[in-house]
Amino acid sequence: MAEAGTQDAALRDPRQDAHQDKSIQRRLERDPFDADAKVDAGSDESMDASDPPAAAAPGSQEPAPSSGYDEAKERANAQQ
Repeated sequence: MAEAGTQDAALRDPRQDAHQDKSIQRRLERDPFDADAKVDAGSDESMDASDPPAAAAPGSQEPAPSSGYDEAKERANAQQ
């Protein structure tokens, strides 16, 4: 069974939880929409100084919202 805000425990290697702050998980369980807790979870799951915070929100399998990139417009601009 999946915990709120985490990947399915059956698919997650226990070594991935090394040194992670358990209080962040409890905050997400209390309020899955807490924006600060989501940012904290993304930072906590990232490697120090080498990996940007996770692009997808914890508890979501959806990618981050689009920045507005329009492939067709970019292609047209490149051809000019």
